[in-house]
Amino acid sequence: MNEQKLIKEINRLKKKKNAVLLVHNYQRPEIYKVADFVGDSLELSRKAAETKAKIIVFCGVDFMAESAKILNPTKKVLLPTFEANCPMAAMVTAGALVEEKKKLEKRYGKNNVAAVCYINTTAEVKAVCDICCTSSNAVKVVNSLKEKNILFVPDKNLADYVARFTSKNIVPWKGFCYVHARFLSEQAKKAKKLHPHAIVMAHPECPREVIDESHIICSTSQMIDFAKKSHLKEFVVLTETGMAERLKIEVPNKKFYTPGLVCIQQKKNNLQNIYECLKNETNEINVGKRVRIKAKMALDRMLKIK
Repeated sequence: MNEQKLIKEINRLKKKKNAVLLVHNYQRPEIYKVADFVGDSLELSRKAAETKAKIIVFCGVDFMAESAKILNPTKKVLLPTFEANCPMAAMVTAGALVEEKKKLEKRYGKNNVAAVCYINTTAEVKAVCDICCTSSNAVKVVNSLKEKNILFVPDKNLADYVARFTSKNIVPWKGFCYVHARFLSEQAKKAKKLHPHAIVMAHPECPREVIDESHIICSTSQMIDFAKKSHLKEFVVLTETGMAERLKIEVPNKKFYTPGLVCIQQKKNNLQNIYECLKNETNEINVGKRVRIKAKMALDRMLKIK
């Protein structure tokens, strides 16, 4: 089927099966055309918790679909392809996190250490952390905790960014996003010379030297809000290239430039496998009850922070 026919069939199946499509900002532009909601990890988590639909098709990577299942266990959650994995989420395991937290508790005291896990983690890791966070609320989450020492997993760059806005002792894991880690400070410097009237927006998963060269640091959806409200007309976007496409749709009267770095994992979802998984209700995401209950506590705790 061509794109137009696939879109028509997906929309028909959504209505027939009482399904909702939740789509991350980094997805292919054509997927936005069948989305019921497009957003960042925090927004999508809230939508997953609130939806009344019978089926959730999550167009993102594996940990996002897992989070949707944890927050809404009675719903059937489908991932268009099981190949859409997040390498950063695989950089920390539940066992390694538990062991590292024990070491820190010996050093700082058992009641003075909290484990904060980025939403870019597996369900098993969420089940052994104290609270989750996203890039848009990480600072708020950390500052909401009574503990003074924070084991932050798995993104070392986001941990470094959070450390700028808290008096707490941040102990970073050594994980990273393979896309954002490829951004260089030279790119930001060059972009400012090429586009002297543009604002450089960077995602907090970028390395410290890129953060230092940027004008504003924000999550993907915060980039949309900022671009809409700003009186400026040009923006350099230092995050996965799909975000520039999203911005061009949301803010069509302004210009957006990007180095074009791609998350191959996010792009593994397409209209064809969305259609097939919805039609056949395949690629269902399941999380064991014990893990799900514990992981939900960490996600619920995050969602209570406004």
